[in-house]
Amino acid sequence: MLDNRMRYENWLERDSEMWTWHAVNVGQFPGNALYTLMARAFAPLPERLLNAAARMEKLPEALAAIRGDLDPARVPKVHAETWARQNPGVISIIDGMILPQAEALSGADRSRLTAAADALKAAVNENQRWIEETLVPAAQGDFRLGARLYDQQLALALDSPMSRDEIKRAALARKQEIYAEMAEIAAPIVTIPANERWTAQRLIAQALEGAAAQRPPREGVVAACEAALAEATAFVRTNDIVTLPDAPVNIILIPEFQRGVAVAYCDPPGPLDRDLPTFFAVSPIPDDWSQEQATSFLREYNSYMIHELCVHEGVPGHYLQLWHANRASSVLRAALYSGPFVEGWACYAQDVMIAQGYQNRDPLARLTNLKMALRTITNAILDIGVHVEGMEREEAMRLMTVDAFQEEREAAGKWVRACVSSAQLPTYFVGWSEHHALRRETEARWGAEFSLKRYHDALLAIGSPPVRHARSLLLNEPIV
Repeated sequence: MLDNRMRYENWLERDSEMWTWHAVNVGQFPGNALYTLMARAFAPLPERLLNAAARMEKLPEALAAIRGDLDPARVPKVHAETWARQNPGVISIIDGMILPQAEALSGADRSRLTAAADALKAAVNENQRWIEETLVPAAQGDFRLGARLYDQQLALALDSPMSRDEIKRAALARKQEIYAEMAEIAAPIVTIPANERWTAQRLIAQALEGAAAQRPPREGVVAACEAALAEATAFVRTNDIVTLPDAPVNIILIPEFQRGVAVAYCDPPGPLDRDLPTFFAVSPIPDDWSQEQATSFLREYNSYMIHELCVHEGVPGHYLQLWHANRASSVLRAALYSGPFVEGWACYAQDVMIAQGYQNRDPLARLTNLKMALRTITNAILDIGVHVEGMEREEAMRLMTVDAFQEEREAAGKWVRACVSSAQLPTYFVGWSEHHALRRETEARWGAEFSLKRYHDALLAIGSPPVRHARSLLLNEPIV
């Protein structure tokens, strides 16, 4: 794992030269430098504030260096525009997380903190002017990696034997299987007029309207997530599916400097800070969205989908799995976690919950679960299509909204995510497929000794290596 990570970092630095064109990645550096200091109380507050002051004193120079490194001719416009929306979030960290706690310092230390904050805010504003007036108008790079670079990154990001072609073939085959199952569930839900013949796509779409109609209010997404997470946790405990964490999880809004790419994510403490809170971050509905756009978002993240989201990000998904990983015997396996293992586990966990009867075996819950499976599949097809096959926005939107039943706001956001990231979206499908295969193999080998809790606890105790290595460790076979 360490060897693979070192080769990946070398690829990012030397082969892809992302520091010269990936404005979103490099642009988040200042926000991450401060947010990681202030989000968790891993050290006394005065110590963290002094470190924040030291970093803020250096960050204006860092921003200038970023501007000097970026080549507008290579920066894609979608990257520049996304950074323009994220950059002001650095100031929200200063004003919302650092300065309100400045009273923990006194005298020269406090003066140093406020002076550094003022200087950095001025530098962020200067950076914003440069992004808007220079970078965005001049940005003309191609966001597509192309086959050579994409295949190199995919191999390093996945650390899996599956190639790009194998992933796409498997995804298309699985898509047809999911469609058939969705149509079977939808048939009893939908009444088709006697004189009409509907396609499977129309039948499924109509059935999903029943789920879309049950949604939280515009300001109620976080509250709905809190309720769903509590329900999922109670279900796991009652059904003894896996050992539950004893460290806290807090549902928060995604910090402003990170918004515009993902709808939600899980931010765990590091393996050396294992008892600190995990953050389950949810994107707020932007204030400038119309009611139509907000409704599109809420139709996607309806009450059923919120349960799927909380299982994926929370219990028994990321929060639970990464809590186990932080307690594994290998700190290295926790620190250098495999994307396919982590994302694949969360997708697998959604299936486990439905199979065990979560949400009272409601057919709309199962249908929504399968819609999420389609999203997992579509993520891989989309990423390959965008970066290698020249997929344009119209084709991508049709893939997501028609073939995968996603709402317009979800699909529009995923298009941006595919344009500003690469080789991450396939981790869901690859890991999901590998986790299910490992579960089937282990169940066959263990026979009568197999139980869900025994299997899950044993697998998660390994940490977060690539699934092929987890298999070797779990089944006591040589690492290959």
